Amino acid sequence: MFSDSKAFSGFAVPDVDAAEAFYGETLGLRVTNDHGLLTLHLDGGARPTIVYPKPDHVPATYTILNFPVEDVGAAVRELAERGVEVIRYDGMPQDDDGVMRGNGPDIAWFTDPAGNILSVIKPDRP
Repeated sequence: MFSDSKAFSGFAVPDVDAAEAFYGETLGLRVTNDHGLLTLHLDGGARPTIVYPKPDHVPATYTILNFPVEDVGAAVRELAERGVEVIRYDGMPQDDDGVMRGNGPDIAWFTDPAGNILSVIKPDRP
């Protein structure tokens, strides 16, 4: 029934303007705001992701969006320069930069202003 659907993802935030500043300015993504709905134009626009307002938003306890990068450590340092802090999890083998290495792909987590968990990750495959 949906095999040819151009499905897209979405997630909630309490403040679309704060999300627009974070995703557009801090992360440098192309974003558009139309009638109070933010669209993240990921993968050159091939993967639109809708960000919608939800005043009683509660962030998920899992990663909602992963950004593949070639060098997770370099990405973490650049995020830090932009004021973004890496999440450190108790019991996770993260290095001084907050990157977990050697337990699957290199990965580090951070949050958007709404508390949604995001990651930078080096895919195992090219």
